[in-house]
Amino acid sequence: MIVTTTSTVDGHEVAEYIRIVSGETVVGINMFKDIGAGIRNIVGGRSAGYEGEVINAREAALGEMVQRAIELGAEGVLGVDMSYENLGQGGMMMVCATGTAVRFKN
Repeated sequence: MIVTTTSTVDGHEVAEYIRIVSGETVVGINMFKDIGAGIRNIVGGRSAGYEGEVINAREAALGEMVQRAIELGAEGVLGVDMSYENLGQGGMMMVCATGTAVRFKN
């Protein structure tokens, strides 16, 4: 499965644009990671706890999007876009991956 942010893939001509596919995931950041991030905010540096949660959420959203494309018989997903949204006041984050499922000419 080819997954790319571009609208074309070198060496592959699109035979069929199937439809838009997306994957979503919602994750919560726990209290201990919040405390660690607060300390990092004061003293500077990166928050490994938050970064790890963002990476896991991104991979989950991409995986869900790809699975939906496979179910449609797609061979690739083009024009992939990632979005990140904070939900509510409690440290919840939604990550969405969206793209166009396609089949390529053989």
